[in-house]
Amino acid sequence: MTDRSFPPALEAAGIIGTWQTDVAAGRSILDDGAAALMAGDAGLAGKPLTLDVALGRIHPDDRDWVFAQIRRARRAGGPFAAEFRVHGPDGVRWVLNQGRLPEEGAGGLGYGTYIDTTHRHRDPAEGPDAERRDWLEVAADHCIAAREAIDRSGKPFLRLLIDALLLEIGRLLVRRRSH
Repeated sequence: MTDRSFPPALEAAGIIGTWQTDVAAGRSILDDGAAALMAGDAGLAGKPLTLDVALGRIHPDDRDWVFAQIRRARRAGGPFAAEFRVHGPDGVRWVLNQGRLPEEGAGGLGYGTYIDTTHRHRDPAEGPDAERRDWLEVAADHCIAAREAIDRSGKPFLRLLIDALLLEIGRLLVRRRSH
C-alpha cells in the first residue's frame, strides 16, 4: 500500500494518496502520498497509525468536526466523504477524503482516497487571468454548480429561484454579446 505511482488520469484528477482502515483496531494505513501530506511524513507509509497521527496535519479549525464525522462513519459503516483543509509544505490545501467503511463490529477494512480540491477553493479574482475574466460568466458557472446541488436537495422552491437567476444571467450575457 505504499506505491505512489498513479496512472496519469488519476494524477490529473488530483489523487493525493490512498488509505485503508481497520475500524476495530482503530488504525489506518496510508500510502506514500497520503502519509506525506496527511501525517507529514512519507516514512509513515504502510505503518498502522492512530487517527491523530494519520490526520495530524488537518487545519485546527476543521479538526474537531472531521474527527467527529469519522467516528460516526466508523460506527455506522458505509460511504464516507469530508472536505477539509490541511497544512501542507506549500501552505494550506483543501482535501476531499472519500471512501467506504465497514460497520463497527462487522470486521474487515475500509478503503478510500485523498483528493486535492484546492483549485475549487481559490478566489477567481486572484491569479494571472483575473483582469480578463468575464465575471458574469464566472457567476453563471457558480449558479450551474449550485443548481446541481439544489437538484439533489429536492427543494422545488430553491430550484425555481436558481432557475430564475440563471435565466436572468443568460439574458444579460446574450444582450451583451449582441451589442
